[in-house]
Amino acid sequence: MQLEQTLTSVLGVGHLSALILIAYLPELGRLNRKEIAALAGVAPFNRDRGQWRGQRHIEGGRSSLRQGLYMATLVATRCNPVIQACNQRLLAKGKAKKVAVIACMRKLLTILNAMVRKQQPWCPSGPITS
Repeated sequence: MQLEQTLTSVLGVGHLSALILIAYLPELGRLNRKEIAALAGVAPFNRDRGQWRGQRHIEGGRSSLRQGLYMATLVATRCNPVIQACNQRLLAKGKAKKVAVIACMRKLLTILNAMVRKQQPWCPSGPITS
């Protein structure tokens, strides 16, 4: 399966994670980065009322997909240099560990979405951006 090979070319995304992405996110490669993040449930939504500004939280989306993507991101934060650098940068800014992982989940999903759209495997010299 070519789609599975494209997804597993990214360090951190294994066969099970690729199958979860294929099964629960058939729109992969067809939507833009904001729409795909909202479908997966990793897009931040605001909770503002009047002059009160609340924190941004993720909500909605497909929970089974988010669980599989979370595990792939944890592995990617250890072995994928692009995701690892993003995670370390956010932690150095003082972000909480879970917040940094969720931001890395969104980054990984954006990279995967662009790869599927362009039908290109992972390029270790630099990520494909949409």
